[in-house]
Amino acid sequence: MRCVFCAIAAGDAPAVIVREWPDALAVRPRSGGVNAGHVFVLPRVHVENASTDPDVTAAVMRRAAELMAEHPAANLITSKGEAATQTVYHLHVHVVPRQEGDGLPLPWTPQHTARAAAQIGETR
Repeated sequence: MRCVFCAIAAGDAPAVIVREWPDALAVRPRSGGVNAGHVFVLPRVHVENASTDPDVTAAVMRRAAELMAEHPAANLITSKGEAATQTVYHLHVHVVPRQEGDGLPLPWTPQHTARAAAQIGETR
């Protein structure tokens, strides 16, 4: 099966491309993302994850940092492996703009604990 991110990079699959560089693309998630500014940066070459090729990972991080610089606050997130929630096995780095009180939890934040507790209460 062909990699969907490779197909996007080759121009063979549809995507909302936010920015292009010779070595990477910034793309809006098809789902719309977790907020209006959420994008992910992926290399034009196939690299499975951030540990596969440090040079490609560094280039993608550099491009993600350029996008991050446009926001006063943001998260930069990538995953390696199924246990870390990786679902597409082509390196990609999420740039998620943030603002105070946006309610967007991360798994290691107090907001996540509160949100999880609220969801448990809703199912009872």
